[in-house]
Amino acid sequence: MNDIVLSIEDLRIDYASDPVVHAVAGVSFELRRGEILGIAGESGCGKTTLAYGITQLLKPPAEVVGGAVRFLGGDQPVRVDELEGAALRAFRWDRISMVFQGAMNALNPVLRVRAQLEDVLTTHRPTMTKQERRDRCEHLMRVVGVPAERLDAYAHELSGGMRQRVMIAMALLLDPPVMIMDEPTTALDVVVQREIIAEITRLRDELGFAVIFITHDLPLLLEISDRIAVMRRGEIVELASTRDIYHRPRDPYTRELLAAFPSLTGERLEYAGAATSTTEEGA
Repeated sequence: MNDIVLSIEDLRIDYASDPVVHAVAGVSFELRRGEILGIAGESGCGKTTLAYGITQLLKPPAEVVGGAVRFLGGDQPVRVDELEGAALRAFRWDRISMVFQGAMNALNPVLRVRAQLEDVLTTHRPTMTKQERRDRCEHLMRVVGVPAERLDAYAHELSGGMRQRVMIAMALLLDPPVMIMDEPTTALDVVVQREIIAEITRLRDELGFAVIFITHDLPLLLEISDRIAVMRRGEIVELASTRDIYHRPRDPYTRELLAAFPSLTGERLEYAGAATSTTEEGA
């Protein structure tokens, strides 16, 4: 049985500015069933543009100008980049879901959480009864660790961690084989970040979906990912197992990213300008 659920082939995305910006410049990779594939790189390297291109969420002036996105997790292969209209709406969330960066902005501020979750089910599972929708939403809230009564809250009444968990619950509503997570722990404190990461890995282990996890935090990906793709200037410069990325990085940029994070156990290093600054202040 083929264990590939998503195949990206030479995907190219441009921003139609003057001059044209080649935001994603020929990216190719495959996503396996149940794996966490981390995508790391500095801000502006094309990570989020790549995610939006895969899910057809790009807005002008961004445009896919070449390549293919194939979903292989169903009975028949699907060219995601060729889907339009009703076919695209039916595919998205059902086969590939997404957890967006900034949950407060992703949730509708004037609708209760329950209405937003149930709307997904009403759209994609029209045969479900009202009670079945209610039960499904309450179940998913418990799965992600949020009390079911918080379904009646508005987004601003939830903590940052709860909002992010609600977004994960929304992404899981239809049991998609693939979930894309774009900086899901951004703007959360470190304790909540740890809780969210633990929740993601636990759910992946229990439910078996594959994850594309996008972040600039390479040490985080070293902890949770099966494989890591390192992006720079719209290209993947290295793609390897987490072990190989950590112990045997091949690309100089990957080595630079690894060296950018201080060790907790190595020798203490001091900033070269510290002594000069202290002297000047004392003078």
